Amino acid sequence: MASYNPRTEFSYPDGYSFPSHRLTRTLRNPDKQPIVLVACGSFSPVTYLHLRMFEMAKDYVRQSTDFEIVGGYLSPVSDQYKKPGLLAANHRVHMCTLAAEQTSSWLMVDGWEAFQSYQRTAVVLDHFDHEINTKLGGVVTEDGERRNVRVMLLAGSDLIATMSEPGVWSDSDLDHILGRYGVLIVERAGSDMDQAIDNLARWKPNIHLIHQLIQNDVSSTKVRLFLRRGLSVRYLLPMPVIDYIEENGLYVDDGPNASASSGAIAAEKEREKGKGKEAGSSS
Repeated sequence: MASYNPRTEFSYPDGYSFPSHRLTRTLRNPDKQPIVLVACGSFSPVTYLHLRMFEMAKDYVRQSTDFEIVGGYLSPVSDQYKKPGLLAANHRVHMCTLAAEQTSSWLMVDGWEAFQSYQRTAVVLDHFDHEINTKLGGVVTEDGERRNVRVMLLAGSDLIATMSEPGVWSDSDLDHILGRYGVLIVERAGSDMDQAIDNLARWKPNIHLIHQLIQNDVSSTKVRLFLRRGLSVRYLLPMPVIDYIEENGLYVDDGPNASASSGAIAAEKEREKGKGKEAGSSS
């Protein structure tokens, strides 16, 4: 398997600063491993299920692991992801910020990925690792001992399904994402994750499956369909997000529907085309 070396140099959008205002800098329990949850996605628009995923992950971590969550981030994808229904990055980042700041006490939104060229998921996680551990110095225990924070991907089961499909993700990126960082997967209604996880058996210890105790199949695709048809989306999205959509006349004409998994497949296949031109480069 080809190796992937963590990225240590990054491009930055104009005026960018890494959000850390809600990052817990002191570890409450020194016996726990500090982690940060990162959800990458279109968020077009962000829904209550996106936010709910973080809360389900928090319950899972507290009850079933030796981790301690010190932060959570939504990382909207670049406009160059080119997924049908993908609104401009400035709108998507703003809606995510409204949702995080007005409905949560610990979530943050990072626009690094959104406001530049398409970045592979492995590189996005490297960016968070670099910002939190290299630049900010990680976290400390109450006794002053410095600890590195483990970055972990938070995703729905549609993403892990694409990871198990041959040819969609490179082995080096899978090994980097699942081997170095790890992932928490929230099951989606009607999904069968057993086969997908079996196909990723070598990384199984780093794949944490979170079951939905109350099934929720809200999706951005369905919300966009409702909006195009003039139907109410109240209680599917945070009210500040609904107000923003109405004030700006968004999603009136959305174009063809596409699922999150088909968007991921298209983006990863496009990345693989470019990879051949890199002659084995890991950057």
